[in-house]
Order: sequence, then structure tokens, then C-alpha cells
Amino acid sequence: MLKALSIQNVAVAKNINIDFPDGFTVLTGKTGAGKSVIIDSIALLLGAKAQRDLVRQGERSATVSAVFDGEADCFPFDSNGELTIERIISADGKSQGKINGKSVSLAVLKETAQKLVSLHGQNDTVSLYDKAEHIVLLDSFADCNDDVESYSQIYALLIDKKNEIAQLERSLDDRQMMTDILKYQIAEIDKARIQDPNEEEKLEKLRIKIKSLEAVTKNSSLVYRALAPGEKGASCAYLMERAASALRQLTDVMDDAEALAQKLDEYRFDVIDIAERARDLVDTEEIGDPAKQLDRIETRLALFSRLEKKYGNSLYDVIAFRDEAKRKLHDLEGGEDRLEELRSEYQQLAKKAGDAARIISDKRREAGGRLASEVMSALKDLDMPKVHFFVDIRELQGENSFGPRGYDEVDFTVVTNPGEEAQPLYRIASGGELSRIMLALKCAEAKKAEQSTVIFDEIDTGVSGGTAERIGIKLESLSENMQVICVTHSAQVSAHSDNHLLIEKKEVSGRVESFVRFLDGEERVEELARIIGGINVTEKQYSAARDLLQNKK
Repeated sequence: MLKALSIQNVAVAKNINIDFPDGFTVLTGKTGAGKSVIIDSIALLLGAKAQRDLVRQGERSATVSAVFDGEADCFPFDSNGELTIERIISADGKSQGKINGKSVSLAVLKETAQKLVSLHGQNDTVSLYDKAEHIVLLDSFADCNDDVESYSQIYALLIDKKNEIAQLERSLDDRQMMTDILKYQIAEIDKARIQDPNEEEKLEKLRIKIKSLEAVTKNSSLVYRALAPGEKGASCAYLMERAASALRQLTDVMDDAEALAQKLDEYRFDVIDIAERARDLVDTEEIGDPAKQLDRIETRLALFSRLEKKYGNSLYDVIAFRDEAKRKLHDLEGGEDRLEELRSEYQQLAKKAGDAARIISDKRREAGGRLASEVMSALKDLDMPKVHFFVDIRELQGENSFGPRGYDEVDFTVVTNPGEEAQPLYRIASGGELSRIMLALKCAEAKKAEQSTVIFDEIDTGVSGGTAERIGIKLESLSENMQVICVTHSAQVSAHSDNHLLIEKKEVSGRVESFVRFLDGEERVEELARIIGGINVTEKQYSAARDLLQNKK
């Protein structure tokens, strides 16, 4: 059972700690006091989506933790026989789950918490108007959710196969046109002779290298032609050689002519060395013609760009497109044979789906009778003795004989007055009737699930007076076998509880906070009188409150 609940920084709940006793506990309070915050906090422990606006303004995070006790072997209770589930929500909407202090995934937290506690909110009653929810409720009662999960995997394959057949059938209708298109696409890609899907990347790197190499070749060639000796042209080395020779002709008239000529020879050798070093920067035999190479690369890259615009964002995509096109072409050219294969595969899957769906359907039909019986038994206790509740299970027919949850349609129907025909629940006008039917369903589900704690959020909506008291009696009876917690606005329901918690809002240091405290004795009378009377409570309402408490079962 739920032993303790701690809430920090969730909306108006700055710091709430509640120790829950056994039996039937109600929570009451004025509108806006914070009852919904407690329900939202429990929902977080059950895996509800974390909303960042749940974190109290100005705080970095919110924390909800619950301590459970029990003897179930399937849960990791600690040495004290306790299990703690915790959910931490940060202001940015991220969340973290823990069990006994160890971090766990949200899926594990949700699975564990939902085996310990069941929460039935106001939206559950509204969900009865949605026929799609009826089959979900029945499957939970019939213990066939695992079977439905296994079936759904087969069903997904069945739908994929069905779509594949439909696609091939459409293609066969336009076979000649599709064949021509596919052949053209395959030929266009094959013409490119793409052997390596990384070729485009390699060519782009080579293009950068060649473009830079072109500038190097140009400049090194200029240096070489300007400096190196040659038979023709006025290169630096050639002119220096001519100058040295001319100086030697001046030795008769110039004392240092020979020395200067030797210096020119030395400089000439240095210039030749510079020229040869510049020339060696480019190995013309290895490079070939850079311009031609660059032209070839640009042409190749342009081809890849055209193919990628048509068939994908990369050469990998282009190759994959070609392979898929070849598969489609093969299917078209042997279309009828492939179609027969697909239809055979579909029939095999349909048989598997049918076998799985039959197991589920058998469980539903067996459970449907028990559920109807238990609901009607509960409705008698809830002042609806003449109501007949039915679980209508019908097999889907025709082309869409399989659905996401099997081949059944499930509809909850009722007869509210003798002599009338059964009507779907969504045609029931009274919200009070719908609330009691939902309570009856939840009582049956809680009993079947053997959960130790059941929480109801305003299950008494739309009822009052004697009917509300019957709901209180029913919840009190249910609490004999499990812990029952109920948020209510009904004095009649509250009076039948073993424990009464009041949620109230106060201003602390300029900010509003919610607080929870147990009521007993006269305080409980005052709260019931407030619920009965509203703003101005009279002595008669106090007297009525006392009568309700004295008449508790």
C-alpha cells in the first residue's frame, strides 16, 4: 500500500508530506486549494508526461516520491519491507526516475508504479464516451495485454505486406510506363560507372590539390625560365655568363676584372641552383597536364551533381536508388510471379494473425461475461439496481477483418430502464449514471488487478444525496480489501471514510502554498458542514454533518 507521499516544489505545493493509513481516505478542500496538484504528482510517479509548468516558479526542480510497503516477491523491497519511487522534474522539462535511490528508465518506473497503485481520474469517465477505450478496458480485465502486444507485431507486418501488394498491383497496371522509366533511371546511373560511393569526396579533394598545383606550376616555371641557362633567350644565368666572359676581355685595362668575373660565375651557379630547385617543385611526369585533369574532374563532379538532384543527396543514395530500381524492375518483369509470392506471404501472416487474434477473442468473451456480472453487482450497490450492463463483442467483417487489437469490436452497452433496448454508453445523458458505471468498472478492474492501492479523483462527479452516499458506502466496502484514496467534493462520500485529509492554501512570505492535515472530531464536522453549506454554514448544516458521520457504516 501507499505508506507516504512527499511533494516538493510542484506548483503551489512547496513542501507536502503525507503519511497514508490503511482503509478509506478522502481528501477535500476548497476549489484551488491544491487537490489537483496531489493527483498530478501521483500521476508523475505513474509515468505521466513531465510538464515544465508543474515546477514551482523560481525553483530549479520539483520532486515527488512515494513509499510503498508490502510483501510482493516481484518488487525490490528493501530490508525494511519498503519500496521508494521518486520522480524529479527539472525546470527545463527533463525528468529522472529512481527506485530505492537507483536511477531507472521512465518505462521501468511506470511499470513498477502501476503494479502498486491505480489512479482513476476525471478524464477516465469521459473516456467511456469513446468506444475505442472499451476494448482497452476489457483487455486489461481479461489479462490479455501481452497477447495483444504479440498480435500487434504480426499485424504491423501484415499491413506492410498489404501495402507492398497494393503498390505492386498499381505498378503492374502501368507496367510498360514504369518499366521504361526504371530502365532509363538504371541506365543513366550505370552510365556513370560509379564503383566507389566515396569517389565524389576523393575528386573534390583532388580538385583542390590540382588548383593549387596549377599556381605552383605556373610560378615555378616562371622562375626557371627567368633564371636557368638556355640556348635561346636572355635568362639571368645566360646574361651572367656573357657578362663574366666580357669582364675577362677587360683584364688588360681593369686590374680586378678576373676576380669580378669569378664572382659572377659563383653568382651564376647560385642562380642556376635556385632555378633547378623551383623546377623540382613540379614533377611533370607525375602530374601530367593539370588543366586536362581538372577538366576531367569538373566534368565528373557535374555528372554526380545531376544524378544527386534526381536520385538522392549522395552517391550512396544514388547507388541505393539504382539497386531499388533494379528490384522493382525485376518485380515488374516477373510481376505476376512476385505478386503471387506476396499474396502467399500475406496469407501466411493472416493465418498467424488469425490464430493470435482467436486466443485474444476467447479471453475477451470469457472475461466479458464476468465483467458484466461484476459491474451489475456493483451498480446495485450504487442505486442502479435495474440497469443491465453488457459487453458486446463482435467480429470485424470484410476486407478490414483485422484491426490493431485483433478481429473484435467491443462496445459497452446498457439498458437503464426496463423494456428498452440496449444502448451504447455514449447515448447515456446522465453524467451521474456514467460516473457510477465507471466506478463499477474500476472496482472490477482494481479487484482483478489485485493492486494494493486505488486512487479516485472525483469519481462522484454529477451525483449527490443518497446516490453519493451509496458511492461512499461502495468505496468503504472496497477499502476492506485494499487501500482506497479519493479526492471528493461530496460530504456523503467523505463521511464514509476512515481518514479525512484537508487540503488548504495559505500565504507564506508573500507566496501561496498548499498544506495538508488530518481532520478529526469537530474539525471534520466543520469541513463536512462547509461542503454541505458553502460560504455561510448554519447550525442545521452542522447537524447534518454530524448525522452523516454517525450513520457511517
